[in-house]
Amino acid sequence: MLTLKLPLEPAILTPAADEVLFVTNADLRESANVACWPVEAKYEALLAEALTTHFGKRLVRAHAIKADKGHGFISGQREGSDVFAAIDPDAPVIVLLTAWQYSHHLAPSLALHRGPVLLLANFDGTWPGLVGMLCMAGTLTGLGKPYARLWSENFDDAFFLDGLKSWLTTGEIRHDLGHLHDVDASHPVMTSPAGQIGVAVGRHILRHKEILGLFDSYCMGMMNGVFPQKALAEIGMPLESLSQSDLLVEMAKVPTALREECLAWYEARGMKFQFGTDEATELTRAQVLEQCAMMIAMARFTERYGLSCVGVQYQQGLARACAASDFAEGAIGNAERFPIPNEAGAIIRPGKPIPCANEVDMGTAIPQTMLFRLLDGLGLPSETTLHDIRWGSVFEGRFYWDLEISGSVPFAHLKGGIAGATGYRQPPMYFPKGGSTIAGQGKQGRLIWARAHYEGTSVVLHVGTGHAVELPTQEFDRRHNATSPQWPLLNAELDGLSRDALMAGHQSNHISIAYVDEAHLADVVRAFVAQAITQNIAVKVAGDAFALL
Repeated sequence: MLTLKLPLEPAILTPAADEVLFVTNADLRESANVACWPVEAKYEALLAEALTTHFGKRLVRAHAIKADKGHGFISGQREGSDVFAAIDPDAPVIVLLTAWQYSHHLAPSLALHRGPVLLLANFDGTWPGLVGMLCMAGTLTGLGKPYARLWSENFDDAFFLDGLKSWLTTGEIRHDLGHLHDVDASHPVMTSPAGQIGVAVGRHILRHKEILGLFDSYCMGMMNGVFPQKALAEIGMPLESLSQSDLLVEMAKVPTALREECLAWYEARGMKFQFGTDEATELTRAQVLEQCAMMIAMARFTERYGLSCVGVQYQQGLARACAASDFAEGAIGNAERFPIPNEAGAIIRPGKPIPCANEVDMGTAIPQTMLFRLLDGLGLPSETTLHDIRWGSVFEGRFYWDLEISGSVPFAHLKGGIAGATGYRQPPMYFPKGGSTIAGQGKQGRLIWARAHYEGTSVVLHVGTGHAVELPTQEFDRRHNATSPQWPLLNAELDGLSRDALMAGHQSNHISIAYVDEAHLADVVRAFVAQAITQNIAVKVAGDAFALL
């Protein structure tokens, strides 16, 4: 006779009619959670005040503050699973996000939760809950879980209060998504001259494949960046799954003289490294030499496996083993690059960028690689990168986004190129082994942006255009210092999209960009849309870019 013994079931937390449950999620790294905790406590108090003052509700925390840890965040998947096991599965729940968060801590539980879910973020650059919320939103979209999203600077404006009222009353918040336009194979763009170029590129990719080479393809809780294999296969962009332990072995094979030659090449072209002597807190030459070895190793893997794109997992794993990947990632993605030899001495892909999917995000690997193939085939500059949608604010009556990748961009995207770049040490809190960033101001110019996400096993691509701007020094410095000054910052307007439109409809914390001059931008948009449709991708064209079709 079988006897079943399971762990005891917890007492179920069911809110009263005048109560609203909330959870708050953040990082896996406790040092980050402790640093971010005072800000969460501030917004928790603001949320409690808003609920009481405007709606007669009491905010109830669904998990305890951990005095021994110095914060009250959920900081692991086991913890998040246990918290939701003790919540009434039909109860409405607010997920309060005031910092970067690892979506997998909560997403598997949220996907099974029957009650209404609200993702609520502070809109702030220094404490970027908005980035975390966009990551969780894209994750839940991929899992097929309905949810609502809301954001605010201080939890007291009419937009916030109206949205909160709607969610409390109906379990939903309906945002205007009229800026997103569906385009399919019946659209005339497919038969336009530029569209026919895109069709040709798309057919080439389906036939020959663009292989995405990613070292350990899961990073920082970004479930939205891990696509189903079927989704990748159907668009002609399969995955080559590589191991970061193998990357370390390949790095060790790079001789000291070649590392030194690589660093000297960038110094001769004007990149400024902020070198110090304390390995624990300052950038050192040894750290950058190790990053040079990583770039050389990445290129050799690219040649060996016939990869179209390469990406390194970033903060987890390698961060405890070697210098950060940032310099290697930005440098390898630039057309003007140290000539990297293979083991036989032949230069690997001279004069062409190797697209780098930072943070092994498949949702950016897809548009970056597609754009590279299209732009390179047209003889146009083909450097691409992702950025975090980090923040944004008004300057002289206009709203400008602060798009800021957490480490590096191709030099071609910076004002002044290689000579306009400064290398700072990555913060010790995240990167104990150090490593240089590629920091600077994003250059002005026209750009195309894109982001892929998945729904079921179907790939969906948002496409738009924008203007990158060079703000006055004082304003640029204000924004840079309010975010992360060790990192490159691009200020931009996205054509035909307000702040709230992007926040309402975007399905990721990331956005991918490429610069395209005004004379070619319309044709590139047409070709790119036709290319995506040919590759079996569902396309939504955003804002003013729709008029270009």
